[in-house]
Amino acid sequence: MSNTYKDLQNSHPCFGGHKNNAGRIHLPVSPGCNIACRFCDRTINDVEERPGVTSKILTPEEASEIVGKALDICPDIKVAGIAGPGDTLASDNAFNTFRIIKGKYPDLIKCMSTNGLLLNERAQDVIDVGIDSLTVTVNAIDPKIEAKLNSFIIYHGKKIEGEEGAKILIENQLEGIRKVAAAGITVKVNTVLVPDINGEHIEDIAKAVSAAGAKIYNIIPLIPQHELKDQTAPTCKDIEGARLKASKYIDVFRHCQHCRADAVGVPGKSEFGDQIYQRRLNAKETFSHG
Repeated sequence: MSNTYKDLQNSHPCFGGHKNNAGRIHLPVSPGCNIACRFCDRTINDVEERPGVTSKILTPEEASEIVGKALDICPDIKVAGIAGPGDTLASDNAFNTFRIIKGKYPDLIKCMSTNGLLLNERAQDVIDVGIDSLTVTVNAIDPKIEAKLNSFIIYHGKKIEGEEGAKILIENQLEGIRKVAAAGITVKVNTVLVPDINGEHIEDIAKAVSAAGAKIYNIIPLIPQHELKDQTAPTCKDIEGARLKASKYIDVFRHCQHCRADAVGVPGKSEFGDQIYQRRLNAKETFSHG
């Protein structure tokens, strides 16, 4: 039985459990991505503190060893999460990792993040492996807006650009959320706030994902980079306004730390990623889609 939303509020740092010193370990086992977000610059390095960054890609077996090492150093870890650096559903690596962890560390909460392109067709895999919480990044529910944030998708081996690709992505996200939420898994939705593109669209997203079964909504401010490097990052006022609109329909999370894909520890209080992953490289390597 999955942890309930109320359980996660006490034990998962991304649901409020950070107040109880609940820690997490992110396991970077998912190598490739199947969508091309215009703001996403996935890299392999040791220095940047933001999503989509890791110092190395692990195999599922290596990830399991890392979890044991991390628990020795930081017993406050309650959550094993996989948030990239690619998409968790684009390969079987995340599922294989969770199967191993489920056997060796049954008390750890299992948390997965995805862009949701394959969520509709892989929902049963998510359910079967016993995921406790699933985060889906939904940046728009209107293909016209989504196409301004995502240039193309790779879907069943085919590159589909613009609004056509955006429509498939949105449909699969919402239908996938419905299936996973109906199975009792707590769903959190992340939205990257780009004021000039989806700033007036937040209320529509919140309403749609709540209706699909999501329990909590997290608005992440844009880090201007890649194709959207000239966009203006949202101000605190922009973020607060967006949260206020979203809160009419769904619980809003307010303590996101912009964690790396290989973060370890209690957010805002302790960070053991350098020790656990032995980060040494300062070079920036390009992360490709496909």
